[in-house]
Amino acid sequence: MAVTIPYFAALTTYFSYGLLFVFGHLRDFFRGFMKSESAPEDCFNRPIASAPNAWIDVIERYSNDNNKTLHRTGNSRHCLNLGSYNYLGFAAQDEYCTPRVVKSLDKFAISTCASRADGGTTSLHEELETLMADFIGKPAALVYGMGFATNSTTLPALMGKGGLIISDSLNHSSIVAGARGSGAKVSVFQHNIPEHLEEVLRQAIADGQPRTHRPWKKIMVIVEGIYSMEGELCRLREIVAVTKKYKAYLYLDEAHSIGAIGKSGKGVCELQGVDPADVDIMMGTFTKSFGSCGGYIAGSKELIQYLKHVSPGHLYATAMSPPAVQQVISALRLIRGEDGTDRGARKLAQVRENSNFFREELRKMGCEVLGDADSPVMPVMLYNPAKIPAFSRECFKRNVAVVTVAFPATPLLLSRARICISAAHTREDLQRGLEVISEVSDMVKLKYMPLEEEVEALLKEKRL
Repeated sequence: MAVTIPYFAALTTYFSYGLLFVFGHLRDFFRGFMKSESAPEDCFNRPIASAPNAWIDVIERYSNDNNKTLHRTGNSRHCLNLGSYNYLGFAAQDEYCTPRVVKSLDKFAISTCASRADGGTTSLHEELETLMADFIGKPAALVYGMGFATNSTTLPALMGKGGLIISDSLNHSSIVAGARGSGAKVSVFQHNIPEHLEEVLRQAIADGQPRTHRPWKKIMVIVEGIYSMEGELCRLREIVAVTKKYKAYLYLDEAHSIGAIGKSGKGVCELQGVDPADVDIMMGTFTKSFGSCGGYIAGSKELIQYLKHVSPGHLYATAMSPPAVQQVISALRLIRGEDGTDRGARKLAQVRENSNFFREELRKMGCEVLGDADSPVMPVMLYNPAKIPAFSRECFKRNVAVVTVAFPATPLLLSRARICISAAHTREDLQRGLEVISEVSDMVKLKYMPLEEEVEALLKEKRL
């Protein structure tokens, strides 16, 4: 979904950044004679003092030098948490998961103190790999200790010189790092537009490799299930059709979609009715819906066996902590209903209901919100750089913790507040969050008149 930037917002944003550059140079030139304005460092890297549940304790900080350095007050503020990826509410203590995690400490301790290939593989790792592969419908899976490294160390193991990676323009930094490190040629297609992907693929196949024009050794298309900065769902059905037509491999990153969407939490394939067999490589992380850390790659048995011998993330990185593995196993069994209750199904229904309710209410109040239905990620557009710290600070004053994102994580003109919704949020929590966001949005002038109200206003003017 392309974002149409309002002309006034674009103009004032460019003007604001221009002022920042000018005053920045003046401050550097006259350092010692001028006092700089307060910088927004206090809006980022906020330390917390609790589990990232629906409500969170955020440590208060202050500065005596215009945010050059920050100091703790010794107090914390109990805030509604609208920033963590705790989609199913597993980040806090759970009556089913937590006792099993604690029990795993007695047998396996905190760390294996070794890589997977050198004494770091436990029976828990193998159990999780079997469970994960079965859950998403793939023959085999491989577990990594870090989500970012799952992409950044797998892609160089799969692609190399003579290969071509065609990546969505808004793919995550871990994919960008892995693609660049692979040595393969990298091309980009317009975000979530299968038609442009087909154009890029057709042209690449026709041209062949640079200089030699030989056929590519391998072509891989990389997309995400939910784009973390946009809240958009991948147009997977159309992309699968394109990759099958041109016989390219498809790599799907489900970091934000696995466990969060689909009737039984199996991700974007389940939601859109795509056969997992049509996706060659499926990647995901355990840091969101499962309340843990690490990630996985799932695919054919031959693929997984190959990665065990060549992937640096498997060969050299410390194995995923056994208690973290047990957390994922327990959460996964609960999601699948193997705990003997319907709590997993209720959690999945709750995050879906909460997300759709919150997104619709934000739009009704006049905020510009990105993202698709069912996605628990919903960016609220801020645009102007002055609104980034203002929105964050005013929400924090009202005991609501939000995450604001700006350049270089987003394009210069597309700063935003990224709201993340959880199954742990009650309707009262969401109503409180909406009240605060509405109040702060009025203060910093974020609201746009909804289309229905604009039409009614125009009709009323004509009648008058």
